[in-house]
Amino acid sequence: MADDMDETRRIFLLRVLAAGLFAVSPLARADLLGNVPHELPAGKSIYSLQGSLRINGQVATTDTVIGNNDTLVTSAGSQAIFVVGKDAFMLRENSELQLSGDNLLVDGLRLVTGALLSVFGKSRHRIETPTATIGIRGTGLYVESQPDLTYVCTCYGTTDIGVAADPGKTETIESKHHDAPRYVTVDGRINPAPMFNHTDEELMLIEALVGRTAPFALFDDSYGGPKRY
Repeated sequence: MADDMDETRRIFLLRVLAAGLFAVSPLARADLLGNVPHELPAGKSIYSLQGSLRINGQVATTDTVIGNNDTLVTSAGSQAIFVVGKDAFMLRENSELQLSGDNLLVDGLRLVTGALLSVFGKSRHRIETPTATIGIRGTGLYVESQPDLTYVCTCYGTTDIGVAADPGKTETIESKHHDAPRYVTVDGRINPAPMFNHTDEELMLIEALVGRTAPFALFDDSYGGPKRY
């Protein structure tokens, strides 16, 4: 297992280096190189925390353990990267996320507002926003939630995207590499959207935290190279 994780970290570092993401100052480069991700150990939930995160109303630290029925809220300029079970998440600023599940696992999430990048294990999950429902199967997913609009990018895997106000209106997306982002509107439309506000490198990072690699090669010509928007 340790050898597998060392290989995961090595691949992550080589691909991110090749993508040119470390063309920064020596101090910044040293910090990034020092944080190439390992799989988080048992009993550890939060990989990194910038700014302020509250869990069930209490200020969180990197030592806080996140439960499968917790509510997480980030403030302006904040971001939290964390793991629950075999799922990993990057919660952006000004976000509220409600988790639900049984037996230490998350199977339901409600993104009340804000933005969330997620990678999931093989079990089925469901995300709700004010305008959308998203059924998930072994997926990388990016969601932005507003009161009247949801943005959904199925980064890879399969999702069933539905309209919250009309459960019979759905679209199934099968994606290999950000193939079909969608907007879901408050008036019940599911429309094509561009890919934005998340990166392949972020997906690789959070997959590494749960001992996996993203199912795409950053420099596979069939994908036209890495996507960073």
